[in-house]
Amino acid sequence: MLASAMLFLNACKEQNSAYPHKLYFVSEEYRPFNYTEAGKVTGLAPEILKEICLKNDIPFEVEMLPWSDAMERTRQQENTVLFSTILNETRKDEFKWAGPFASLDWQFYSASAQGTSSISMDQARGAGKIGVLQDYSITQYLQSENFNNFVYCDNNVDAFQKLLAGEIDLFPSDRITADAALTSIGHSIYDVAARLVIRTELVYFAFNKQTPDAVVNDFQAKIDAMKTDGSLDALYRQFMQSPRAPGLLQVYTEDYPPLTFRNSFGDITGFGSDIVYEIMKRSGQYQDIRLSLWSNGYNLALNNPSFCLFTMDRTPIRETLFNWVGPIGTNTTFFYTKTGSSVTINTIDDARALQHVGTVSSWFSDQYLREKGFTNLVAVDNPAEMVEKLMQGEVQAAVCSDVTIGDILVSTGYTYQQIQPSFSLMATDYYIAFSKGTPEDVILPWQQALNAMKTDGTYTAIKNKWFPM
Repeated sequence: MLASAMLFLNACKEQNSAYPHKLYFVSEEYRPFNYTEAGKVTGLAPEILKEICLKNDIPFEVEMLPWSDAMERTRQQENTVLFSTILNETRKDEFKWAGPFASLDWQFYSASAQGTSSISMDQARGAGKIGVLQDYSITQYLQSENFNNFVYCDNNVDAFQKLLAGEIDLFPSDRITADAALTSIGHSIYDVAARLVIRTELVYFAFNKQTPDAVVNDFQAKIDAMKTDGSLDALYRQFMQSPRAPGLLQVYTEDYPPLTFRNSFGDITGFGSDIVYEIMKRSGQYQDIRLSLWSNGYNLALNNPSFCLFTMDRTPIRETLFNWVGPIGTNTTFFYTKTGSSVTINTIDDARALQHVGTVSSWFSDQYLREKGFTNLVAVDNPAEMVEKLMQGEVQAAVCSDVTIGDILVSTGYTYQQIQPSFSLMATDYYIAFSKGTPEDVILPWQQALNAMKTDGTYTAIKNKWFPM
């Protein structure tokens, strides 16, 4: 009777300690994120998942499937968790999310024998054949960017085999995944060449929409704890060969001197960057700052929680899309024309009548002009490319702020005397923007720190450093 009672008590204890929800974990073979080795599932995401399962008394059982099958399973089956999954605009509302626990820098790779020089997005569109994987986030992005010369591959290994065999001309991948795939087929990363950085994306655990919020919150709390205690960084070094995993807050900016840029020593600096560094010091919220194309950073800020992007002009179009800290400065946006050209812009209708006007994708000026019915915009990924198009006569005018145009010209080998401001489009204040999913207790200390900087003279000192009177 005593033995029976003990067995009953132990059974009750096990029942009470078990996690209250049955979860189903699915993934794919995608080294180093998730893969099978010696019959066991491992990789960055599974090792994180093991820690979560251990803390919450959840059985660690993972089914490895082709990516499209795993994605569809997660859409259809309750309490299913898919990893490693990129959160983007297409998927944002399809699933619930916990993370991010990694970032991916997508690049176009070619076989080294095909060349090593950089290419543009337009040149990539003109490539003969681009290898892609079905339902991958980067495939969805390339489709949205009007790429249509796709060859669908079975997986990363198949894609790199096709690349080296000349069956495809380009393949989008991140370096660590490319290295792992190439090693598995007896090649090295030096057999291919990175030709173009496409975009950065953040990696999560994705949950079926019917999964209780409490489950997602449990995962998020453990991931945040691993970020705080350093254990996630340790796993990141082991599997990703990189020192730092994404932090509690993602902080991004663009190459936009003198507001934000990378100097000759490799440091991210500038007026806006100095403001942000000082705010982080005062608020105790130290995070790495990452440099990105503006269009990439802007899309990440639209879709990812706990995301900071600076500097961003605050406009009616953007007002409800973000939370705001600032203002930190004011600029005036002009239509600039090439000195000596016959182009005259006295009104916004004059600009609308031009054959081509250069802008930068997702800049507030590009958004504003599209809202005003402009159909002659030539949008590029960075301001240096826009200036180059103006100087080469590919566009008749370019839209830029007075604060940054001088530095952009210098960076491209031109001088301010070679252009002229032809028409003032608007004056706006620029801010630090936070995504809508960022907690208020993160944002408020930033505004309080900025207010204190303006009161004690630190803000003025930083401004005078970059914009001497």
